[in-house]
Amino acid sequence: MTWYMKKGSKYGAKKQEYNGRKYDSKKEAGKAQELDLLLKAGKIIEIQPQFRINLVVNGYKICTHLVDFYIKWANGDEELLEIKGFATEIWRLKRKLLEATYLKENPHIKYTVEY
Repeated sequence: MTWYMKKGSKYGAKKQEYNGRKYDSKKEAGKAQELDLLLKAGKIIEIQPQFRINLVVNGYKICTHLVDFYIKWANGDEELLEIKGFATEIWRLKRKLLEATYLKENPHIKYTVEY
């Protein structure tokens, strides 16, 4: 007889669904709901969850980073928003790559991390 336990998230986050999309945590799904309200209020004109960015150094793709939300505000500002329970080593490395490549090439985009 084989015994096993259903394996959960490595970091204890509970997957959550909101508006037909699955999010990695309750906190992230809550932020999606908050952003939807701002969209309906006209303060945001575009939201892209799980915004995929290829991190390229000297012409070589190093990895892909999924930012939790890309937001285009009504005033024209653009923002990348990360929702974190805590910072992992791999995320810290990807953040440095993001800042050294994508954000350096797009200085008009604001980068925000919420813990």
